[in-house]
Amino acid sequence: MALLKPRVTDSAVLSARSQFNKSAVAVFHPWTFTTSLMFSFPQAALKKTPLFDFHRDQGGKMVEFAGWSMPVQYKDSHIASHMHTREHCSIFDVSHMLQTNVHGKDRVKFMESLVVADIAELKDNQGTLTLFTNEKGGIIDDLIVTKTDQGYLYVVSNAGCADKDSAHMKARLAEFKYAGFDVDLEFLDCALIAVQGPTMSRVLQAGLKEDLSKLTFMTSALATVFGVPDCRVTRCGYTGEDGVEISIPESRVVELTEKLAANSEVKLAGLGARDSLRLEAGLCLYGNDIDETTTPVEATLVWTIGKRRRQAKDFPGADIIVPQIKAKTARKRVGLVSTGPPVRQHTPILSPDGKVIGEVTSGCPSPCLKNNIAMGYVDAAFAKNGTGIQVEVRKKAVPATVSKMPFVPTKYYTG
Repeated sequence: MALLKPRVTDSAVLSARSQFNKSAVAVFHPWTFTTSLMFSFPQAALKKTPLFDFHRDQGGKMVEFAGWSMPVQYKDSHIASHMHTREHCSIFDVSHMLQTNVHGKDRVKFMESLVVADIAELKDNQGTLTLFTNEKGGIIDDLIVTKTDQGYLYVVSNAGCADKDSAHMKARLAEFKYAGFDVDLEFLDCALIAVQGPTMSRVLQAGLKEDLSKLTFMTSALATVFGVPDCRVTRCGYTGEDGVEISIPESRVVELTEKLAANSEVKLAGLGARDSLRLEAGLCLYGNDIDETTTPVEATLVWTIGKRRRQAKDFPGADIIVPQIKAKTARKRVGLVSTGPPVRQHTPILSPDGKVIGEVTSGCPSPCLKNNIAMGYVDAAFAKNGTGIQVEVRKKAVPATVSKMPFVPTKYYTG
């Protein structure tokens, strides 16, 4: 998941940029998050989550992010916030993400007409990361689909793609209804917070009657959390740590966040820490690392494609994607490590003899590893782990090595 992912190229953001005629501001600080551009907007033009005033009261530094006003950090430094999440527990506001319930007896058939996953094989209250793909094999978005025991699918997709995703689902819905299928969409007005870190379970268990140890990675349950009813708790996240995402009625999210934050283990965290955490975990950022020009095979996301779906070739773009699994592709997403100056998005990747063989899609200094990490696409001949290559930083070739991902071991709770 995935999850929190800015797309400065989204039509909504570009439209707003045009409307207000504001200049793009390049972000060069070595510890800022890896999206390379933020736009300056009048505050009234930005959407706000139900926690907006809470963020400002807590000292959150607000920035534009996919058309929303979101905290990039709080009083602690980016590094301190990152490390607190790795060692303790942090709360992230992800209420800007699109939450959707898919109803009707044909809901699984509907969703499988859009994504690559085998939704039918999921157990009740189990979820999976999957991809919306187009007929050319490109990735429209990445999302998490959960098959609940309440008679609907719970879907969470990216804020930067919300307009595109909702239009995509509505268009397919119209086709299904015209064909006589039983399916409906419900776009939720709920807040969403992510509680992430090794002490999350101890913090959250204090507010639950249910035994949290029975909720394993990528499973979900409805629960009352610290007295707030009708919460959907899903054990997942975008940091590589054990964590949950909690969907909450908007009117109660400040109350619940305050109760969680009252624990001395818990601190608030913003976009900056979330981005460096996800990069250490080797997780893709939509709009940077994957988009409609990349296929799941190029992006090394073949594991998201269900075995039955590969055999049936019944998902959008299957005629292009499935043959790539065996035939391989000309380029591949890889991890990179280096020392020296930080490696950023769009940095050229060079062969040992200086030929351009690819481009960095995300990069930052790693707070945990104390060196530079990045991911990008390279010619397939250079994709093997351990391959020595170069990156061009400030017009100078810097040695780098192709590395396996995740860069920092993940700690998802599997029971």
